[in-house]
Formats: sequence, structure tokens, C-alpha cells
Amino acid sequence: MIRVAIADDQALVRTGFRVILDAEPDLEVVAEAADGREIVDLVHARRPEVVLMDVRMPNLDGIEATRHLAALPTPPRVLMLTTFDLDEYVYEALRAGASGFLLKDAGADELLHAVRVVAAGEALLSPSITRRLIADYARRPPASEQPAALAELTPRELEVLRMLARGLSNAEIARELVLGDATVKTHVARIFGKLGLHDRAQAVVLAYETGLITPGDQRASTDASGA
Repeated sequence: MIRVAIADDQALVRTGFRVILDAEPDLEVVAEAADGREIVDLVHARRPEVVLMDVRMPNLDGIEATRHLAALPTPPRVLMLTTFDLDEYVYEALRAGASGFLLKDAGADELLHAVRVVAAGEALLSPSITRRLIADYARRPPASEQPAALAELTPRELEVLRMLARGLSNAEIARELVLGDATVKTHVARIFGKLGLHDRAQAVVLAYETGLITPGDQRASTDASGA
């Protein structure tokens, strides 16, 4: 059972999502909130695995609320709700710890898929968001030296991180490096632990920000797969 919380200041939006989610045997809505401060308190009390988080809310907006949740010992996966695919807050939300984005007018199947994807520890980035992410970093000068954040990684872990950030699944990384799936999963877990990451969305952002991969590298991530 995947426990879900919904944070949106529009009651009709919350009700619509609840009806869709509660109709599924593997999903349960355990909390609803009308602002960011309320959802932070409810997450402490109800411990959902996934939070549907509106970007614009009173008292505490969705990005600040996501930062609070990302700091928890066991943070939930945050799926940001946006009105437009190219919301100006997309990158700030990724840096805050969001695992993906969902348009508010998405269909029921898209909503259910999105919740299950982020609950499994994967990233959900639409192609248009990914294109803008790449374009944004393309305008920046290349990093002159390897950032301290990556210094703790072994050469193999750096190689796995590059592939992960390009959008390869664990199985695809295993085939390219001639490794077992379990070995790749261990590398990914160690990378996340050393860098303080909790999913692939944050790994993509860090790889671009640090210059580990650059625009033009093969196959940038869209919907990353493999936990």
C-alpha cells in the first residue's frame, strides 16, 4: 500500500485526486492540506510515502515545504503539481528535493502512473522540462575543476553517476559496464549516500550543476527508470 498526502489550496483539486487515488487497491490517501505549513505537520504525523505538492500555496509555498520535507530522516517522495509544464519554479523545486512534476490537468492514468513511479524511487521529468534543464546549463561556463561534492566518489561510482544522469536504467548500466544488476544497485545506493541524494531527479541536477555531464552527452534523462 502506497500512502499518499495531497497539498493544494483548491479543495476541488484535492477531492478529485483523492477520488482517483482511493479507488486503487494499492494507494491510500492519508492526509490533505491546504497550505505548505499544514502539509509539513501532517507528514510528521501520518508519514506518507508520496506527497502531491502544489507549487503555489499560502503560508508556506510548495518549494519551501519540499525543502522542509527533504530534511527529514526519511523524506517522502514529492511530486510537484504545476499548471504549466514550463513553470518558472521547476528547477528550484528539483534542487529542493522534488522527485518529479505532474500537470494539474493530467488524466487519471497519468496521475496513477506518476505516483507509482516516484514511490518506486524513480524520477518523473517530462521531455519539455528536461530540454529546458539542459538548455539552462548549456548557457553556463564549464566547470574548471571537479567540485568537492564529487571527491568522495570512486572512479567507478563517477562512471555510474554519469550514466544514471544520462537516463540509463540500472539494467542498462549493468549491460554497458558488464556488471550484475545487484552490483549496480549497490553503486547507486552508495552514490546517493555519499552525495546526500534521495533519487535520480536530484542526481540529474547535480550532474549538470557540477559539469559531470554536459549538454550534448548522449541521452539526457526524461523518465528515469530503475530504482
